[in-house]
Amino acid sequence: MAARPRTHKVNIPNLYCKLDRRTSKVYWQYRHPITGKFIGFGTDGDTAREAAIAANNMITEQQSKQINFLIDMTFKNTTSKDAGMRVSEWADKYLSIQEERVLHGEIKPTTLKNRKSCVLVLARRLPNVRLNNLDTKSLAAIMDEYKASGKPRMAQILRAVWGDMFKEAQHAGEVEPGFNPAMATRIPRAKVVRARLSFDEWKAAFEAAEKLQPYIQNSMLLALVSGQRRTDISNMKFSDVWDGHLHITQSKTGTRLALPISLFLPELNMTLGDVIKRCRDRVVSKYIIHHTRSHGSAAPGDPVGGNGLSRVFMEARNMSGLKFPRGTTPPSFHEQRSLAERLYSAHGIDTQTLLGHKSASMTEKYHDDRGANWITLAI
Repeated sequence: MAARPRTHKVNIPNLYCKLDRRTSKVYWQYRHPITGKFIGFGTDGDTAREAAIAANNMITEQQSKQINFLIDMTFKNTTSKDAGMRVSEWADKYLSIQEERVLHGEIKPTTLKNRKSCVLVLARRLPNVRLNNLDTKSLAAIMDEYKASGKPRMAQILRAVWGDMFKEAQHAGEVEPGFNPAMATRIPRAKVVRARLSFDEWKAAFEAAEKLQPYIQNSMLLALVSGQRRTDISNMKFSDVWDGHLHITQSKTGTRLALPISLFLPELNMTLGDVIKRCRDRVVSKYIIHHTRSHGSAAPGDPVGGNGLSRVFMEARNMSGLKFPRGTTPPSFHEQRSLAERLYSAHGIDTQTLLGHKSASMTEKYHDDRGANWITLAI
């Protein structure tokens, strides 16, 4: 006789389930590995599994910290490499330093968020290694994993953040001056694969957007004429226009720009003022780019977020039927910023000021068309 089918196979340590024959419901329980007591996890199997995994990880981490504490007590009077702060401990302290820097306005919250994700990669992979015992080989191995999975840019960011971690550790006296195994690794090379956007391609996407909500074409016009980032475009208000200028505080850098509304782009035969005037419609809104009808939780007049601008631009681009070279990523909403730089540069406009860049080298990166256009010899 065949065994009865087991529909609730449990392969997670300390997680159990039992069937209540009176109600035909399956109840999940978690047995604490130290106290032996059972904790009810309800009837949702997926939720119970996730909770059990999280509980096991927390208990394992707690036990590891207790063992480390005993070891630290043993070596508290030693001066060997067996003493010193562990990676997980320094990660917590480093992040608290970064949080203070956010409060003092030294770095942006988004910078803290990015650094935190990179720090946690190291803290989870090598939590119990002494900070002064970390070597270049261990860090390079983790970076190589990201490069092998097609994420060279992430490997670059990890290297930069880890390098800053060790600089702070030197400043705090946790490692010897000059000790920075992250900076000893080779800088990962990340090839840019996102395709540039030509003006003809932009026009094709713009024409396709005519079938969509009006704010989509308006946002594309504003992006091209102003040359600003999607978040700044999303935050623009009609009240930001005074004394003949559109006033912008760039969210990424804090740079304060005042663009004249007479700024003219010949390819569109429109000024910045023309675009802003076009954005005024029958919907009452303080935002220049706004919803004109209800969409999800957004009401008419509400601003369109940066992610929303990217999504609708992608929709218009796909509707246009544009094709891009194999091996490249289709241009995103942000590529309009590069296109604006190249168009204005051809007309002699100071694009470094327009884009709000602090260095000409950054503007040059936007000016590079990555081989998308022919180089013409002028005679």
